[in-house]
Amino acid sequence: MSKLEDENIEISHEPIDLGEISREVGTIISGRTAEAGIAFEIGKQELPVSYVYGSPLHIRQIFLNIYGNCIKYNKPHGKVTTTLKCLGEKNGIVTYRWTISDTGIGMSEEFLKHIFEPFVQEHSDARTVYSGTGLGMSIVKKIIDRMNGTIVVTSKEGEGSTFVITLPFEIAEKPEEIPAEMDGEVNIAGLHLLLAEDNEINMEIAEFYLTDRGATLDKAWNGKEALEQFERSPEGTYDIILMDVMMPVMNGLEASRQIRSLSRPDGNMIPILAMTAQDAISVSSQCRQYGMDDYVLKPADPEQLTKMILKYVKTI
Repeated sequence: MSKLEDENIEISHEPIDLGEISREVGTIISGRTAEAGIAFEIGKQELPVSYVYGSPLHIRQIFLNIYGNCIKYNKPHGKVTTTLKCLGEKNGIVTYRWTISDTGIGMSEEFLKHIFEPFVQEHSDARTVYSGTGLGMSIVKKIIDRMNGTIVVTSKEGEGSTFVITLPFEIAEKPEEIPAEMDGEVNIAGLHLLLAEDNEINMEIAEFYLTDRGATLDKAWNGKEALEQFERSPEGTYDIILMDVMMPVMNGLEASRQIRSLSRPDGNMIPILAMTAQDAISVSSQCRQYGMDDYVLKPADPEQLTKMILKYVKTI
């Protein structure tokens, strides 16, 4: 949030496929709604122009936050619905409007006036009951503002809420098809990974990409869990460890140091990649000092992450 306030977060401008991103988010949300016993209905989807310029990570962050709230604050056997409408094209810009509704507990008219303020939650016990910090909608609003879009929220207590997100995109050319033999260069099928990450959204995105490419993934929510999972696993279980640097309980640096000090051969041999949003120059030597092989800057590009994994397990 502080980085967004200071405009230190870079909203990337790269060619993306909105259709593919929508399917990825839909797959994640379908799983989460099914686990929660909530229906997920996808209504009319108008997407005449799929290839645009944008920031894939921040687009996912917007929608995973909003859908996450729709699920978290829903009622038993409730419903989440979504539609997508194209508002038109002009001067190389296409504008889309997403409408996401839920049948949850809703919000009061007074609370809606403050919904985008940091740390605001309607009920004093909300953080205990729903495990939230009150930052999600503030971050969503900041990102949407940076993308020159708008978000409007309407709600009625006891009946549910509706989120209307409008985003303009510069139209991109459709990329050339990648030959199958080239596509195979970033294949990680069959690899067994241990991922340590304390952020639920980051974990879900990484899990989707890595498992979609054929990898098997075990999850740890802090460095201590990662260390304990590695210690419990038979030698040779994991091909590589992806370790977030900043985590509660035990950070990734200390977890890596302790893994390297274990009295088992694979403790010294297994590649450990740091995942960090810190400055690249300062983090490089620090990660290696604690036994990490390399690092990937967050937000991690899926293709770059995959290629970095293959750099260290390319013989498998």
